[in-house]
Amino acid sequence: MKFKYLVLIASAAGLLSSCKNNFKSLDTPTAGEADFSKYVAIGNSLTAGYADNSLTRDGQENSYPNMLSQQFKMVGGGNFVQPLLPGSYGWPSAKYTLGYQTDCKGVTALGPIPNPAAADTAGSSNRIGNIDYNNLGVPGIKVAHLGINGYGVFNPYAARFFRNPSLQTPLEVFLAQSPSFFTVWLGGNDVLGYATSGGEGNIGGMGTADITHPELFKTMYDSLVNNLVKGNAKGVLINIPDVTSIPFFTTIDRNGATVTAEEANRLNQHYKDLGYNHISFREGKNAFVVEDDRVGVRHIEEGEFLLLTIPANELKCNGLGTMKPLPKRYFLDAKEVATIREYTALFNQTIQDAARKHGLAYMDAGAFMRSLSSGFAWDGIKYSPTFVTGGAFSLDGVHLTPRGYALVANQIITTINTYYKANIPYHDVNKYPGIKFP
Repeated sequence: MKFKYLVLIASAAGLLSSCKNNFKSLDTPTAGEADFSKYVAIGNSLTAGYADNSLTRDGQENSYPNMLSQQFKMVGGGNFVQPLLPGSYGWPSAKYTLGYQTDCKGVTALGPIPNPAAADTAGSSNRIGNIDYNNLGVPGIKVAHLGINGYGVFNPYAARFFRNPSLQTPLEVFLAQSPSFFTVWLGGNDVLGYATSGGEGNIGGMGTADITHPELFKTMYDSLVNNLVKGNAKGVLINIPDVTSIPFFTTIDRNGATVTAEEANRLNQHYKDLGYNHISFREGKNAFVVEDDRVGVRHIEEGEFLLLTIPANELKCNGLGTMKPLPKRYFLDAKEVATIREYTALFNQTIQDAARKHGLAYMDAGAFMRSLSSGFAWDGIKYSPTFVTGGAFSLDGVHLTPRGYALVANQIITTINTYYKANIPYHDVNKYPGIKFP
């Protein structure tokens, strides 16, 4: 089978770096070589529209698959049904909003807080498993989970809309739809849980904090794609970005331990008394101190990452990271970063090989995230991975804002237009909301 391979950002990065919207000069919309009459989106929380640390109705309505379906309707696309929640308070817990909070030093500033609004009916699980849905995004799902019978018993998001949550495997649910066109964006959770736990999980395990064994990943991913294409369906396979590039890992400066000369002297004496002569502070900014199994404690080094889950008040007022070393659960060391990148590359090779084998489009989401890192503008609005103010990432530091999801939708459209010789119009990213400021 002839293979046509597309690395998205190589062709789109120049457009995205411009300060003007270059996506307005399309001719009559056409489907090209694809059939969009039944589009099905398979994926995890990013596909579901998860944002701000929760799932909400408005998040689902602003999911990238729903955005794609709107554009597909211009070229013969059919209805797109989502397992919508009844409200937007957040389910199963309140979403984050931006609000004022006072820290341990008495400084009041804006930051993520649980939604203070009265809970709406989204507080209910609202089980709706008697319909066939087009958006099959399941927050928390791994490729490793595709063959687990009764998966809905373990995952409440799956239980909401699986027809038989206690009996079905995710693979069975995903394949029941027989789409004419599909997108698959799976695999992020197969490394993300390990990363967000500070590398506390195992390699080859099935737990939330474990990295999936590459052979299991390949077996399950290939099984999914091999069956999706049996009806001559076409689609886009999307790879896994480097998870350490997202704000969850890049927001807290590793050199953020700012101390006075007096505090530096006191800290140096403290660690000298403990026998750690290699710990040295000076007036001004310093690298935080972290736990290390080999040498006891040390300064965090370049190429290592602090997690957004570190309690801010503990850093500011209680000596965490200075007088008290940061526990392992709050950072990724160089070995763990290398492990994450190694397995991400292995998983992405499986995804790319599946695209090559079946002649499917392949979108390099990793390249898209790298383009975000350098920043770009859309009609004068700048986007970057900066937490809160960057515009693309939501308040949990992992998932996207509606504008961020619109950017992803447009990258997928670029892939489809190039690979399947289609002419699908793009979304105006700036019409979607970003972070809402009070």
